[in-house]
Amino acid sequence: MSSSKRKFTAAELIPGQTYCVIKAFKDFDRITHSVGETWRFIEKNFLPYDDGLSLFVERNGQRTQYRLQWREDAQGQVIDAFPDFVEEA
Repeated sequence: MSSSKRKFTAAELIPGQTYCVIKAFKDFDRITHSVGETWRFIEKNFLPYDDGLSLFVERNGQRTQYRLQWREDAQGQVIDAFPDFVEEA
């Protein structure tokens, strides 16, 4: 049987959906998101002039911003292959 794992980028997260980190990654601010970390996605913001993608999530009851940069020398590979790093919980 083949896996029917949904493919999505970090820009295609579903508002209200809870996500769990399954492979550690570092964001733009060099904060490590460790395996097992969970949060509920709220919304995103994209800044095209810096290729900046901000994910706004609720974690531990608080609204938090995770910044990513959609460039190959930054977090581009993480953003493009987000299901390799997080899964819907």
